[in-house]
Amino acid sequence: MKLVTIVQDGKPALGVKTEAGIIDIAAALAAQPAAGVPQDVMEVIQGGTEAVAALQGYVDGLPAGKAAYVLDEEAVQWGPCVTRPNKIICVGLNYRKHAEETNSPIPAYPILFNKFNNTLTGHKKDVAVPKVTNKLDYEAELVIVIGKRTKYVAQEQALDHVFGYCAVNDLSARDLQLRTQQWLLGKTCDDFSPLGPYLVTADEVGNPNDLAIKAIVNGDVRQNSNTSDMIFKCDEIVSYISQHMTLEPGDVILTGTPEGVVMGYPPEKQVYLKPGDEVTIEIEKLGRLTNRFVAEA
Repeated sequence: MKLVTIVQDGKPALGVKTEAGIIDIAAALAAQPAAGVPQDVMEVIQGGTEAVAALQGYVDGLPAGKAAYVLDEEAVQWGPCVTRPNKIICVGLNYRKHAEETNSPIPAYPILFNKFNNTLTGHKKDVAVPKVTNKLDYEAELVIVIGKRTKYVAQEQALDHVFGYCAVNDLSARDLQLRTQQWLLGKTCDDFSPLGPYLVTADEVGNPNDLAIKAIVNGDVRQNSNTSDMIFKCDEIVSYISQHMTLEPGDVILTGTPEGVVMGYPPEKQVYLKPGDEVTIEIEKLGRLTNRFVAEA
């Protein structure tokens, strides 16, 4: 199942992607009432397989044909596909070729840092280039969305605790990121985590460590890799983090970026993002996440 967040009157609402279009669940329920159908993406995540089954059963039972609650994707105002994560945890330098391009040693343990909810935005949303940076970089990343309360989980069972996956552009202001030894400042400006377009349930994705991943800037493919190049695989990441903190349903984990970021180019070839640029993050089975960059007001 592919879940989406629709923004209506400034508020997030639940949608489901189908072949016919995006089903606006609240509008569908108004037209075709039913009990026990979740209406919020966080409710679906927290409800797990039972909530997904209830939602899928309801969508499958809707009358065939075009209805007012079936939205064209081009007309949707998108929000982040996970709206209220308790934690946003990021893994740095987690692709072997990316570590090599930045002349960084291969880490012995996952390098963890965090972002905050102010960084969340959605597909097709404009992102303002902050006035405080001259080195805004893109980072295509696979996101793990936790589905169960998780502590001390073994690597072998770790993926059983995953609800699904989505794409993110882990935007990074390199001059701010490298100003001190702590990366947080360069990672946490507003709208620095466009998330989506879809939250895809784990059963549809299969092996998360065998997915093509790309970043496309103004039509030019800059990153072109596969999640198989991760140093620490998805099950290792979930297990490792759970040894140190309790993961809650809806927590998101950004798993690192492959080679091809601006910072990895020789200095004379580094062209950072500027107003007017458009970046698309494309991950196999997860869709295409696109944002346009504008000047900060």
